[in-house]
Amino acid sequence: MASLVYNLIEVVVSVTAGLLTGSAALVSWGLDSTVEATSAATLIWRLKGEKDGGDKRTVLHRKKVALYVVACAFWIVVAAILYEAVSAFISQEAPGFNWWGIAILFVSLVVNPLLAWGKYRYGKRLDSPALKYDAKDTLICEYQTVVVLAGIGLTQWMSWWWADPVAALLIVPYVAWEAFEATKDARSVDPGEAEATADT
Repeated sequence: MASLVYNLIEVVVSVTAGLLTGSAALVSWGLDSTVEATSAATLIWRLKGEKDGGDKRTVLHRKKVALYVVACAFWIVVAAILYEAVSAFISQEAPGFNWWGIAILFVSLVVNPLLAWGKYRYGKRLDSPALKYDAKDTLICEYQTVVVLAGIGLTQWMSWWWADPVAALLIVPYVAWEAFEATKDARSVDPGEAEATADT
């Protein structure tokens, strides 16, 4: 739940600051946080189904839905980041500076490792691969935070207008790969397996 709340804060602050300053990197980072928020919400929903004692078919159905929701969110973010980056390259305008955007990035440098550690610890305790996977995603978000900070820094202090959209594009390969993996995993889940197992 803590991860969901913090990711929503990241989304609101970073996307708002990015749109106000014209920073493609900051907007892209915020959009990627929407995927983390979506992942956290669907994971809570899925684990609640298991905790409430749902049958195997229900659990598998929730797993499939959760994976498809996350996959769709990833693909939407890929399209949005590409749009923001291409628009920035066309305009060739350096983004403005916003302390709120910088602040949320620096806070995330500290908070994300703590969230990742918490997710991994509980994932290990509950023997939940999904939670451990979510912890890995949070750590990768740390890399993205560093990339965005570097892009904004180069834009502001070196006057390299292109550094901001390049930083945004560096996020795309990771998001696209996660979208592909989530889609593949969703297709592999078959709630009908539960009935087949029960019949045998």
